[in-house]
Amino acid sequence: MEFHFLGTGSGIPSKSRNVSGLAVRFLQRKDIWLFDCGEATQHQLLTSSITLSKISHIFITHLHGDHIYGLPGLLSSRSAQGGQSKLTIYGPEGIKEFIETTFKVSKTTLGYPIDYVIVKDDFKAYEQGITITVKQLDHVIESFAYKLIEDDKPGSLLVDKLKNAGIKPGPIYKKIKEGEQVTLRNGETVHHADYVSSPVKGRQVVIVGDTRPITSLTPFIKNVDLLIHEGTFLDDRREHAKKYGHSTIKEVTHLAKSANVQSLILTHISSRYVDMEKELLSEAEINFPQAIIAYDHMIYKLM
Repeated sequence: MEFHFLGTGSGIPSKSRNVSGLAVRFLQRKDIWLFDCGEATQHQLLTSSITLSKISHIFITHLHGDHIYGLPGLLSSRSAQGGQSKLTIYGPEGIKEFIETTFKVSKTTLGYPIDYVIVKDDFKAYEQGITITVKQLDHVIESFAYKLIEDDKPGSLLVDKLKNAGIKPGPIYKKIKEGEQVTLRNGETVHHADYVSSPVKGRQVVIVGDTRPITSLTPFIKNVDLLIHEGTFLDDRREHAKKYGHSTIKEVTHLAKSANVQSLILTHISSRYVDMEKELLSEAEINFPQAIIAYDHMIYKLM
């Protein structure tokens, strides 16, 4: 997976940070999933390797403007650029009304269909080898986190072990890997489990929308490979963050540490912190030394 951070700011854009937008590129297939779509997200795409027509799914965490105002334009451009494949949009109640009202007023038509999926707390879906689960957050409006859980991958064929057992390469290798019962000419039965390594556990990623810190999120993010979480303010503005439904960097790193998260990326940074990357990172490293402060056009590869 590659994570392309198209916008890492909050509320309003700054010279260095656009508002929220994150594209997830799956390296083993051609489609791309987009998480949130603030104003000018499609403009950010112009300087990235992401192609509009390859976006197959869009996930909206909540309906504040800095997360959805770029959506009508992006959908229109996808059509104008020849996109014809179906698009699926996940989001809270109201996302369909927002898009369809905008298109009705502007008399916009698309050259492809849209499927809308309305999410609630504990919602679950399955898309192309990935289980999607949803957790409601604590913001000033309904807001959600999305958890992506990859299917486990089959183990590798232990070729050297097969050769040492006198089993020569050929179609038989494919049968063994796929779990077919194979009987050799000497009558010996070859068992799949003896010649295939253990399955590779699928990766788990959680992408969190705007929220106050909540302890109920801990089981949801426990042991995940990557947590992408808003860190809108430094901790000296904790009361301000609480009032407006946000988290401080210190609060998020404490949460990530307590949940044994493997990697943490902080995003949705307030525009008040222009040219303050060192201060933001210093606060993050107190509880989580490996934490990353996202920046626009950053690409993070999860191996």
